[in-house]
Amino acid sequence: MHTLAFETPKDWLYPLRQALNGIEIRNSRTAHLICRLIPSRCPFERTFYVAGKKIHIPPLCHFNPVYEELVALRLRALDYLTVLEIDITPYLEP
Repeated sequence: MHTLAFETPKDWLYPLRQALNGIEIRNSRTAHLICRLIPSRCPFERTFYVAGKKIHIPPLCHFNPVYEELVALRLRALDYLTVLEIDITPYLEP
């Protein structure tokens, strides 16, 4: 009897995920750059009013296939700066 084997879909972004997870922060200049480039919250979420009606666009960052890796990289950069006792409040949400 022949059985069908189901293949799992290949994760084409795996090399990019590994590269992002493998980035080591070794100096404060790199950490500051990462914190400036990766926002603390999703920049696409918006709430606005049109003709008295509230319209909310939900955050779409979770649809980014490497979102979790970018957030983790930013957190590692913030952690590096706090270990050096550098003020990270400019990189936190207002």
